[in-house]
Order: sequence, then C-alpha cells, then structure tokens
Amino acid sequence: MDFFIAKFGKFYYLNLNILMKLTVRVQLMLMMFLMFSTWGAWYGQMGKYLFTTLHASGDQIGMAYATFSIASIVAPFFMGMIADRFFAAQKVMGVLNLIGAGILFFLIQNQDADTFFWYILAYTLTFAPNLALSNSIAMNQMQHPEKEFPAIRVVGTIAWIVITNIIGLLDVGDKVTIFQISMVASLLWALFAFTLPNTPPKAKSSTSLAGILGTDAFVLFKNRSFSIFFICSILVCIPLSFYYAHGNLSLTESHMKNVENKMSLGQVSEVVFMLLIPFALSKFGIKKMLIVGLVAWIIRFVCFGYGDGISSEWMLYLAIVLHGVCYDFFFVTGQIYTDNKAGEKIKNSAQGLITLATYGIGMGIGSVLSGKVLDIYTIQKEGVATHDWTGVWMVPAFISAAVLLIFMIIFKDDSKVEA
Repeated sequence: MDFFIAKFGKFYYLNLNILMKLTVRVQLMLMMFLMFSTWGAWYGQMGKYLFTTLHASGDQIGMAYATFSIASIVAPFFMGMIADRFFAAQKVMGVLNLIGAGILFFLIQNQDADTFFWYILAYTLTFAPNLALSNSIAMNQMQHPEKEFPAIRVVGTIAWIVITNIIGLLDVGDKVTIFQISMVASLLWALFAFTLPNTPPKAKSSTSLAGILGTDAFVLFKNRSFSIFFICSILVCIPLSFYYAHGNLSLTESHMKNVENKMSLGQVSEVVFMLLIPFALSKFGIKKMLIVGLVAWIIRFVCFGYGDGISSEWMLYLAIVLHGVCYDFFFVTGQIYTDNKAGEKIKNSAQGLITLATYGIGMGIGSVLSGKVLDIYTIQKEGVATHDWTGVWMVPAFISAAVLLIFMIIFKDDSKVEA
C-alpha cells in the first residue's frame, strides 16, 4: 500500500510541476501578446495619423518617431541604474504601463502636432524599458532560454499581426482610435504584469556607466570586419526609419486599399525567414547573408517608389513581404554574428552596444532625416498636400546602395556559424 501511495505522490507532484510550467508559459505568452498589441496598435500608423488628423509636417512626423530612439538610449540607464538593482521586474513593468496608459489618455485629447511630440516622448520613455524587462522576466523562468525563448517571443509577432489587422478592418489607421486601443491594452497589460512570476532584482553591486554602454565590447573593434559591420548596422537603420515612419502613408497615397491588413504580411514574412536563418547561415555564411539583406532593402525601396495600387500593386506587395528578408537577414543575422564574435564573456556588452547604436543612434538619425526628406518632396495642389513618393524612397534606396558597396568591398569575414 505504501508503495502505491509513494508512486501516486510522485506522479501527482510531477504532473503538478508540468502544470505549473505550462501556466507560467501561458503567462509569458500573454505578456508578449499584450506588449506587442500595445506597441503595434500605434507604431506603424502614427505617421499617417499625424499627417491626416493633426496635419503634421514631415519634420514633425520624423521627430515623433525619433522619440523612440531617445527612449531606447535612456532605457538601458534606467534598467541598469534603477530597475535591475532595486525592484522586481514585473512590478516595474506594471507601474510603467499604468503611467503609460495615463499619458496616452492625455495624448488622445491633444489636437496640436507640436505638443504631440512631448506626449509621445513621455510615453515612449515608459514603454522602451519593457523590451528588456519582458526578456528578463521570461528568461528568469527558463532553464534553456536559447531553446525556450523563441516560442515565447514569436507570440509578440503574432500579436502585431492580429492588432494591425483589427485596425485595418476597423479602418481607423489615421484616427486617434489607434492610441485609444493602445491605452486600453496598456492598462490591461499593467494589471496583468503584477500577476507575472516574481523576478527579483539581481544586481549585487552598483552598475557602472561602462557596463551599460557596453564599452567592454570595444575590444571587438580591433577586428576590421566587425568595425565595418558595426558602422553599416548604424547606417542601414537610417533607411529602416523611412519604412516605419512613412510606409503606411506612402501605401495609402499610392491607392492601396486595406493598408494595415496588407502591411501585416511583412510580419508574416519575418516569421518565415526567421525559420530559414539556421539553414541559410550554415549554407551561405555571414557575408552572403548580410549582402542579401542589403540588396533586399534596395529592391524594397525601389518598389515602394515606383509601385502603384492601381497599375502595379504587385510591386507594393513585394516591398511589403521583403520585410522578412530585410530585417532577418541583416539585423537578426547581425545579432548572431555579434554573439559569435564576442564570445561568452562580453556577449551581453556587445549586444547592448550594438542595440544602443542601431535603435538609438541609427534610427534616431534616420527618423529625423526621413521627416526632412518628406518635407522636401511634399507638393501642394489646390491647398491639399501630397507627396512625390518616388523621390522620397530613392533617398533610402541610395543610402542602402552606398552601405552595400562599402560592405562588399571592405567586409571580409565569411564564416559559417550556427544560429
């Protein structure tokens, strides 16, 4: 009898443990879903909303997108100096998103494009730290993050696809509704965050400025190929900013219907090409992968510039679905390249350094430049502003071509690594 009780007890606790792990897994997936729903509701549509509803100039649109770069630079300092040292990650996430929902409430009431900048800056400062917080919360619950994390993270991409399709079906991409949806999602996310598994602060000692900036990884600049890759990564973020800031508005003015729904094909493409990375890396090597990514950027911008929703909509579809090749084959492959070059000791510093440089500096420059370029190619016809999109998109196309030329000539590392 004791034997059967012991066996039953072991079986019971084993299944209880499996159930608990499943519960945590569902929690982490829901966290990702809420985070990317909150973000996806407004990010790709903000440029069209600013131009159509607030009658913003290109410069004002560019500056609004630059706030995310400012927040991306500030976020590591917030995480390193405060969040990692004193507070549980899930509580910081909850508080940040309660504040974020409050800021969005006031942003929704705003009708002035200049004032909008300060509201969206305040909001992005509350949002940006969540990208690191969510990774910290998720990986703290995993024994093998490299195997378990992708299945959690992909839910975020699914959420982006779902929310943009909802916005497309409601036909509210140019309305304040995008921020109303984001506000509700942020509030739900904030309340849910307090129920997430506890992730206590881990920093035992004060975090140095050098650690946050990733200066430990400066040793990698002794390698010429890595230095070229680093510079090209910053430069290619400039054309990337054009896509995020103007893609939606461009497609709308090019007579494409249901733009948000069709743009979500870019995220579907991202998932597909993400799955191809391990095979492509082992088959073709780093240099060819990065070159394919850069060539895809050029083709994409040419298609945006010359495509039309009436006579050549296939070009616009091609521009959208190339998002997966552009993003995965350059940025994700680049992260893998950085990881392999850095090694175990400094890989966190190396990733932090390249993230700060690309999403902070590169996209910041690109956002501001994209706004100024849009103003240059804005045409007034009978009091109505339209745009010469061929002129706009040729700027990032030429920048991408220049980066490709530099990269092909100087970058020499063609190692084949495992993803």
